[in-house]
Amino acid sequence: MTFSPWQSRFGEDSIQIPAIGLELRVRLPNRVSGGTLEMIETINAPGFGPPLHRHPETEVFRVLKGRYLFQVDDRHFLAEAGDVISVPGGAAHAFVNVTDTPAEQLILILPGIDAAAFFTGLGEIMKSGIPTSDVLNTFGQRWNVEFLGPPLRKDF
Repeated sequence: MTFSPWQSRFGEDSIQIPAIGLELRVRLPNRVSGGTLEMIETINAPGFGPPLHRHPETEVFRVLKGRYLFQVDDRHFLAEAGDVISVPGGAAHAFVNVTDTPAEQLILILPGIDAAAFFTGLGEIMKSGIPTSDVLNTFGQRWNVEFLGPPLRKDF
């Protein structure tokens, strides 16, 4: 058996998107909260994070392990284990794991979305790498997500 960096650390119920160095597991589906929130736990590979994007939902990030560089609108700042970052709905944001080991976060999404469906779909369009902004934004329309630019780099 060949082991890759994407050997699941969460088990069979994880969603993996190697193009953006992401593995996640839904910890609290929105249907359990009556749609008020969704909770996911993520592992981000060193040097990886999502493309710059925005959506109407608020996100609250709790860094569990490692260190991240965040961008929220025009602000850049570092966050490490124990820090809590709140990104209001509509704010442009991205983050990148700036360590040499996997970093982890617990993320609340308010109101809740179907994160399993969103990230599974995102993984499908990213099977061969990060697609063009047109492809990303066509996908994002269903979810009210606007992709604004590439992922952050560690050395922004």
